Amino acid sequence: MTTLNDRIFGVLMIVLAIAYGWGATQLPEPFGGSEAVGPETFPLLLAVVLGLSSLYMVVRPDPDNAWPWSRTGVELVIAVVVLVLYAMLLQPLGFIISTTLAVGTLCWRMGARPVKAFITGGVAGVVVFLLFNFALDLALPLGLLDFMEAN
Repeated sequence: MTTLNDRIFGVLMIVLAIAYGWGATQLPEPFGGSEAVGPETFPLLLAVVLGLSSLYMVVRPDPDNAWPWSRTGVELVIAVVVLVLYAMLLQPLGFIISTTLAVGTLCWRMGARPVKAFITGGVAGVVVFLLFNFALDLALPLGLLDFMEAN
């Protein structure tokens, strides 16, 4: 029965990878459109990795795997909720604030002290934002910061 769990999860993740990859192809072309690396490159790469990993789960499931219905299962549900909220809040709050909240919450749930967890989230958000905006020249949403600049 436990191998069936892996296979079901693997198939669901393949569906997610396909939907995510399709969504990445729907992103608007950057101005000029001749860049080799566009806004869809990283999401497409993630979709391929997710699809291949999920396919492996379907073909070679773990025979000793059991669903974690204990505290671990609750923590997994919390992590999924945090990531869904992160995706929903990314545009309105912006990358830095959303990433600070998501990474901080996940670090805290993994046992870090709250202040250190959210400092880690803030540093991660700022570093990745700067890396994408200046090193990779890929704009990330500013959210509230965009709104404040407009006024």
